[in-house]
Amino acid sequence: MALHFERSEYSDRLTRLLNRMREEKLEAMLLFAQESMYWLTGYDTFGYCFFQTLVVKSDGTMTLLTRSADLRQAKHTSIIENVVVWVDRVNADPTLDLKNLLNDMDLLGSRIGVEYDTHGMTGRTAQLLDNQLSSFGQIVDASYLVSGLRLRKSRAEIAYVRRAAELADDALDAALPLIKAGGSEAVVLAAMQGAVFAGGGDYPANEFIIGSGPDALLCRYKAGRRTLDANDQLTLEWAGASAHYHAAMMRTVIIGEPTPRHRELYRACLETITAIEGVLRPGNTFGDVFDTHARILDERGLTRHRLNACGYSLGARFSPSWMEHQMFHVGNPQEILPDMSLFVHMIIMDSDTGAAMTLGHTYLTTEDAPQALSRHGLDLIVH
Repeated sequence: MALHFERSEYSDRLTRLLNRMREEKLEAMLLFAQESMYWLTGYDTFGYCFFQTLVVKSDGTMTLLTRSADLRQAKHTSIIENVVVWVDRVNADPTLDLKNLLNDMDLLGSRIGVEYDTHGMTGRTAQLLDNQLSSFGQIVDASYLVSGLRLRKSRAEIAYVRRAAELADDALDAALPLIKAGGSEAVVLAAMQGAVFAGGGDYPANEFIIGSGPDALLCRYKAGRRTLDANDQLTLEWAGASAHYHAAMMRTVIIGEPTPRHRELYRACLETITAIEGVLRPGNTFGDVFDTHARILDERGLTRHRLNACGYSLGARFSPSWMEHQMFHVGNPQEILPDMSLFVHMIIMDSDTGAAMTLGHTYLTTEDAPQALSRHGLDLIVH
């Protein structure tokens, strides 16, 4: 089997999950998040774009309900022993197959947790599931149970996070010589993704962000490529990925002479991320991180140009996003704990002047000060 961790690691994770299920008085969990299945068993697939779920009972037994296309995938990549296949057919309702499976597993009348808040659960699937199970037992939303367990990374996970950070650095190293007047966004993007692949890394869970000129003010990928001007700006957000574990970075590179506004925005970004490094430690919360971000940028009159979040937890994630649930936004009470992998980004987009500035990379939290995982510094990059 193609496992990325020792079996003892998966055993420890199952124990932690069963303990939380016991605390929540859950007799079973229905896992729909692909990252939950991957974390718990090693199961690695993009088949979650169709209906599938992993049933975990409070006694530790697990059964995967999936399509025939993923039967061998599950057997090869995971520790799952019991796989049940639902059949593709006209008007198929795999939630009926699930109801029958739960009945066979002696779960009728049980309190069952469901991961609703995930890309593996469409609105139609949720409707079908609720209709089938409405009288079967007590169904509760347990969307964040496994997500919370995944926040703190084990030593083995941290090794993959560190490798992902190295790959992110490699991607930037590959891009920098190509960022110049007359340079092509297409060539830059190919070099960055190619560096990750060449280093043994994976596809990221979402597309890299690349945009120059007016598109440098965008925080999302968009189709289309542009040639860089003699005086230009290029915003990049990317991640190295190793065994699906991500380490993200973000920079706005200036081509030619930076404008005074670019330099002003860069100073604000640097001051803010430096201040956040003093907050990114146990005893503070995710909300405290955002409050630091908002306070400094707002004091500089940048309220209209900043975002309402400044980062998030990272880990093993699947398309369409490498973001974990826990974000740096106002009022988030989540404690900062050791062994979290957290992406901090400063994003300032001034539509009035057309100037963009971003700065960010991934940190590993410790018992004290956070550890930046990038070998690159936070200097303004000018080409």
